[in-house]
Amino acid sequence: MRRYLLRRLLESVVTFVLVTIVVFLGVRALPGDPARTLAGEESDPATVAQIRHDYLLDRPLPVQYARYVLKALTGDLGRSARTGLPVRSTIGHALPVTLQLAMFAMVIAVLIGVGSGVVAAVRRRTATEWAANSVALLGLSVPNFWFGLMLVLVFAIAFPILPASGFVSLFDDPVQSFRHLLLPAIVLGTALAAVIMRQTRSAMLEALSADYVRTARAKGLGGSRVVLGHALRNSLIVVVTIVGLQLGVLISGAVVTEQIFVLPGFGKLTLDAVFTRDYPMIQGVVLVTTTAYIGINLFVDLLYSVIDPRIRVGGAVL
Repeated sequence: MRRYLLRRLLESVVTFVLVTIVVFLGVRALPGDPARTLAGEESDPATVAQIRHDYLLDRPLPVQYARYVLKALTGDLGRSARTGLPVRSTIGHALPVTLQLAMFAMVIAVLIGVGSGVVAAVRRRTATEWAANSVALLGLSVPNFWFGLMLVLVFAIAFPILPASGFVSLFDDPVQSFRHLLLPAIVLGTALAAVIMRQTRSAMLEALSADYVRTARAKGLGGSRVVLGHALRNSLIVVVTIVGLQLGVLISGAVVTEQIFVLPGFGKLTLDAVFTRDYPMIQGVVLVTTTAYIGINLFVDLLYSVIDPRIRVGGAVL
């Protein structure tokens, strides 16, 4: 276990360094002069030169990268070129919004996806399986922006049950937070629920046809114990993998949903930073996103051995 953990940590560090290099160079490969963009079209050359000096844009790229990494290791991600506020504090205000939305959407997706996937596998070749597959296909096909607008039109305008926009923290008012996040969480969780449903169904079908399930049934175990205690547990490896990967996607990819419901989250912050060519903010956003991906994947890898005892992370079997 210890050897495997050290190896995964080393891989994570290497991945993190490579990603920071790629992002650092990619941001600076964008067309145009960021100093001119920050200064405005009517600015004089002296102002442009001063901005370039303040943001180290006149230094060689290796020097810029080394300074960025050293400051990032101390928690200093610089200041936003658009607002002048510290990047760390700006991200600190936006990230909790997206985290609450992502976790809410993930709960919805897991409950719907795993439940419908298990039912579709157990009731194979029935109307129930057909209905579950149809709903999953619909969830994958409907664009998020259209689905979000339809939910706003129905539940916020035609029948004003839920608010159409805004955000309330879970720690300030749990009830109002639930009401504000329900619609965007449904939008985000629907497509993910469809993916989880299809994968759960496939994994359950394979598990239900395995020898250990037939043996459990031959010993007289009840249907629910066989399905939930044996087949579902061994199918959770696939579900955990999908949830781990998609959680990072939800954190970094909620741009459209946050725009529709006017949520001051991570996605909107990323979009504003890209549009304004805010180098420090873009780098800080990518740094946080990369760290989230690496941490989630590491946690998922370690969770495998808890879910399935056959996996021995200390040996060659994984």
